[in-house]
Amino acid sequence: MSTSKQLLTSVEMARFVAHGYLRMDAVVPPEMNERAMDVLAAGIPAVPYGTPLEEAYPQGSFAHELVSLPAVAGALESLVGAAPTVDHHFVHIREPHEGSAQPLHGDAIIDVRPDAFDVQLMYYPQEVTADMGGTLSVPGSHLRRTNETDTGRYQNLRGQTRLTCPAGTVVILHHGIWHGGRRNDSDIQRYMFKIRLNPTVPQVRLWNTDDLADPAVATELSATFPWYEPATGRLEVHNRVLLWRTLTGDDSFDIDYWVTRVTNRPTLANQGSHA
Repeated sequence: MSTSKQLLTSVEMARFVAHGYLRMDAVVPPEMNERAMDVLAAGIPAVPYGTPLEEAYPQGSFAHELVSLPAVAGALESLVGAAPTVDHHFVHIREPHEGSAQPLHGDAIIDVRPDAFDVQLMYYPQEVTADMGGTLSVPGSHLRRTNETDTGRYQNLRGQTRLTCPAGTVVILHHGIWHGGRRNDSDIQRYMFKIRLNPTVPQVRLWNTDDLADPAVATELSATFPWYEPATGRLEVHNRVLLWRTLTGDDSFDIDYWVTRVTNRPTLANQGSHA
C-alpha cells in the first residue's frame, strides 16, 4: 500500500461541493476493520475541543491509523488542510431492532460561513445492509441553511440516499448536509465512528489542482438533484459557484452567469448623452 497522501482532484472537489459528501468504499483494510469492532465497543476517550488532529490520537491508536491512511489523509488535507483541529468525535451504536430513527437534521446551530466549512468523517467498520439502517443523507442539501432539526418534520425527500456499503467505508460530509441515522431492523449491532474536524488555514487550493481547467469541473458543479424545484436548483448552483470561487481564489468563475448577474455593480462612467 502506498504511504503517500492521495490528494483529491479538482473534479472530485467539485463533486464534493455539489453533492456535499465524499464516499470512499472499503478504503480501510480488513485487518483494521476487525480491530475496530473491539476498539469502538470499548469507546474512544474524548479529546478537548480544538485539539490539533496530529495530537488528538496517540501513535499506534486505531483512530491515528484511520486518519493516517493515505486516501483518508489526502482527502482531509484537500478539504480542511494539513493541520485541522478536532471539534469532537463520537462512537454511534445502533442496537438491533430499534424502534426509532434520528430526525433529518443538520449538525450544530445554523452556520452561515460563506468562506469556510467543517467536515465530518464517518467510518463504518462493518458491511452495512439495508435492514441495518445506514445513515440517510440528502445530496446537495448542505448549502441550504437550516438550524439543526428544522428539517425534522420531513420523512422522505426525493433523491435521498440511505447508506449501504462494504466494511471499511469512509464518508466525509460537509457539516451542513441534511442527514439522520436510520433505525436498525437487523439482528446485528451497527457501529459508526464520527470525527468532526475544523480547518485552521484558508481552504484555498488545498487539493491537486492539475485538472482545474477540466470542463468536467463545471459539469460536476451543475449537477441537480430530484428534490430541487427548478428555481431552487438555480439557487444551489449559485451557492456552489460562490463556494468554488472561495476554494479556488478565482472571483471570475461562473456557471450560466448566475453569480455575475446578481453581483453586478455598474462602474463605467457615462460616455455621453444619447439622442
